[in-house]
Amino acid sequence: MPAPSSDGSALVVIDMINTYDHADAELLLPASRAVVPAIVDLLERARAAGVPVIYVNDNFGEWRSHHGELVDTALAGPHADLVEPLRPDDDSLFVVKARHSIFYETPLAYLLWELGVGHIVLCGQVTEQCVLYSALDAHIRHLRTTVPHDAVAAIHPELAQAALEMMRRNMGARIVAAPDVTFEAAG
Repeated sequence: MPAPSSDGSALVVIDMINTYDHADAELLLPASRAVVPAIVDLLERARAAGVPVIYVNDNFGEWRSHHGELVDTALAGPHADLVEPLRPDDDSLFVVKARHSIFYETPLAYLLWELGVGHIVLCGQVTEQCVLYSALDAHIRHLRTTVPHDAVAAIHPELAQAALEMMRRNMGARIVAAPDVTFEAAG
């Protein structure tokens, strides 16, 4: 079987299905609230372009949970207003992760290969943690990576700025505003 092309894009939403019942949540909440509109715009444009939308989300130590339970729990929590606009639709894909990187011990790399994706757009949280480590892992997998700086939330803004610069300089990521993101369907 020939390998799929790798010219397509995918939007990857990191850890936005969240109850915000964890350490540093009070620091993260304002930034999360600020990025929701940009992520909603990215979701709408990715879906309109026909590119995969993949939610990669922490399981928060709930090893018996699945993505439906994670969504339902977040929607029943006190910050449902941050989750509802980003709710996965029926065409969205969902990968559960247990550590910082979206690739660590997940089937994401294989899924991207199967979908013909060579370019990922990372949005979500936390810029200086999961987004940074995911961008590094994307880089070592030779994936083109775009990070819209206004669609990633941070706990510590000064570390987030440094992380974005590291992604740009050391990992070759494109750091742009969300409206400047372009999506290409796999050909």
